[in-house]
Amino acid sequence: MAGGWRVMRIAGADVVVRPSLVIVGVILVIVFAPQFDDMGAGPNPYLTAVVFVLSLFVSVFLHELAHLAAARWFGMTVPLVQLHLLGGETQIEGDSRHPWQELVTSIVGPLSSFVLGIVALWGAAASDGTLRAVLWSLGFINILIALFNLLPGLPLDGGRVLRALIWALTGSEATGVRVAGWIGRLAAVGLAAWSLWLTTTADPFALGRALLILAVALFLWQGATQALRHGVYVARIGSLVAAELMRHEPPPPGAVPISVDLRGRDLLLAMAENPAEVYALVDARGAVVGTLDASAVDRAYREAR
Repeated sequence: MAGGWRVMRIAGADVVVRPSLVIVGVILVIVFAPQFDDMGAGPNPYLTAVVFVLSLFVSVFLHELAHLAAARWFGMTVPLVQLHLLGGETQIEGDSRHPWQELVTSIVGPLSSFVLGIVALWGAAASDGTLRAVLWSLGFINILIALFNLLPGLPLDGGRVLRALIWALTGSEATGVRVAGWIGRLAAVGLAAWSLWLTTTADPFALGRALLILAVALFLWQGATQALRHGVYVARIGSLVAAELMRHEPPPPGAVPISVDLRGRDLLLAMAENPAEVYALVDARGAVVGTLDASAVDRAYREAR
């Protein structure tokens, strides 16, 4: 996804268009123009296809803006929104602090695509000619995008929704990541098999569709693999508990006080905000209960499984 053009900045996020978006746009025009010709959509089916593809890119952009809005609502930093070969991606710095944030920021994208699809189909029903063909196609594709994104496998939005639900039920974010990651891998294998089957059909556009589906399968496999690696990282962080790592002896004078109840990400954040080699662990009343060495936390993270 290297290269691209920075077209605007919204809510602190740079909006970047990758060159691969132009490539897939040309492919979509070539694929859809004959279909618009069969529908009798205007005197120039290629011009109709260009209008349709541009409208589709706008709807994908709105999908990503929904993610951006939800993330900013929760106070998260969003440095980049990019549009590329496989649609778009909103890069959110840091992880959700609890399942509710993960659920909301994930599901708003597919919901926006579904709403756009319904509105476009409603508009098609009240139109005719070229406008009807474009709106009907736009509505159908947006609903398809919503359904595809809701597949329960990472890195799709549906995988993040599943991750949030499992996290809420089990209390383990790492478990949610692992389950959704493996489902994402299975979905990638299924799409790859579908793309191979398409090459055996008599459809003249089968090869183009097969290559697009194969690209999506590779994207899913790569994203799911990265998610599984992230699951190990999440599990290691979750294993860090201040009370279990402390030494039951008085801290040295001047040691930075932090709560003995801290664990996981909250413990690391407290240490990052107050860098020190040794911490004084205190209870809810402010009484010192032990000593925590930064080296002990580092060692526990590296040795966690």
